Amino acid sequence: MKSTKQLHQPIIDQCKNNCSKAQMQLYNLYCKAMFLVAFRYVKDRFVAEDVMQDAFIKAFKNIEKYKNEVAFGAWLKRIVINQSIDQLKKNKLELVSINEEVIAKQEEDDWKVESSISVDGIVEVINNLKDKYRLVLTLYLLEGFDHQEIAEVLQITENTSRTHLLRGKKLLKEQLINTSYAARY
Repeated sequence: MKSTKQLHQPIIDQCKNNCSKAQMQLYNLYCKAMFLVAFRYVKDRFVAEDVMQDAFIKAFKNIEKYKNEVAFGAWLKRIVINQSIDQLKKNKLELVSINEEVIAKQEEDDWKVESSISVDGIVEVINNLKDKYRLVLTLYLLEGFDHQEIAEVLQITENTSRTHLLRGKKLLKEQLINTSYAARY
């Protein structure tokens, strides 16, 4: 695979040599963004901090495996996402499999919403969905994962991923309509 040009390559190389000063520099460069990624999944500030710390420890222990095939931030983000999902699994998050007959080929829903609904309102509604729908929506819409990747990360079938996405979209739409309706009256 083609090697990518890294902005922080000298720091990454020093981290590969186990330089604690370089590790701190790299941590300072990425900690805020990685905290936000973890928080998006676990929804608890303190747990997100722990997840982020664990992800950095894992990244530094495995930094030799980083081969410049993707941007360092993307590599680290994947570790944070996986660490977040592992934390949710530890908290006994059950991703219940849906009956296969529920899955029918459906047209992509129209994602148009009324202009009176803010992005913050949409994010709030997503955050209030059940974890299984919130996770799939977040991975699909915000992280750009496809159903195969979602299935691998969450240890579910691709059909379950599709079902969770469709149901999550439906619930999101209903909540946005209710929010919009309530705001008018």
